[in-house]
Amino acid sequence: MEWLLVVAAVVICVPALAWLAQERLIFFPQPLADGAPLSPRAESLALTASDGTRLAGYFVPADARPAPVVLYFGGNAEEISWTLADRRWPAAWSVAGLNYRGYGRSEGKPSERALVGDALVLFDAIVARADIDRNRVVVVGRSLGTAVAVAVAAERPVAGVVLISPYDSLVAVGRMHYPWLPVDWLLRHRFDAQRAAMRARAPLLAIVGGVDNVIPPARARALYDDWPAPKRWIEVANAGHNDVGDTAAAWDAIRWFLDEHRTAS
Repeated sequence: MEWLLVVAAVVICVPALAWLAQERLIFFPQPLADGAPLSPRAESLALTASDGTRLAGYFVPADARPAPVVLYFGGNAEEISWTLADRRWPAAWSVAGLNYRGYGRSEGKPSERALVGDALVLFDAIVARADIDRNRVVVVGRSLGTAVAVAVAAERPVAGVVLISPYDSLVAVGRMHYPWLPVDWLLRHRFDAQRAAMRARAPLLAIVGGVDNVIPPARARALYDDWPAPKRWIEVANAGHNDVGDTAAAWDAIRWFLDEHRTAS
């Protein structure tokens, strides 16, 4: 009888702990990076979310204006100043991004609903600028940022979508890592990129690490196969989850994609 009580306690307690701790398993807020090499032209962004939360990020203007713009949505453990500072972004494009709630100087606590809502606030603020070509907005999402970028593409007119280490949904990813947990029931922050993709009409570039063991290529392929618009798949054979976005192959593909959509009608 005692072993039945132990089994029952495990069956009840483990899912309960997973339910209570899931924010700590999904989000890893990062402080503002020290010494991030942002361009001298970079501007601080300060926006206010619909619930009054103050959000902070950066805007790096292009050489000419009005310019096309990249909106960047990072991974779950990423403070974005380093990525926005990368010199490999084409000079013809402006680049903008907000740190997620609780990351960098952004206030509040992250959640799926908050991140998507804040991303739409960013889009609306950026396209209202006189120095931006509102018809040439490309969203770039890395890892967790996949579902955020796809949600923007589903709700706003974008010229293209670039996804680095993408996935179909956190539920599907969670099932692969925790097959012994009822992930479908437990997960509050589902980040269902596949569902949002059904309403996206922009071309897609998917960049995938061939040996990614965090988001296996099969999860990226599930989203890619369901994408309803023109698409291109780039798989970097020996790259993993944390280094695929820094490879020459990834940046060559990003520059090619942005160049293709810089002036296209």
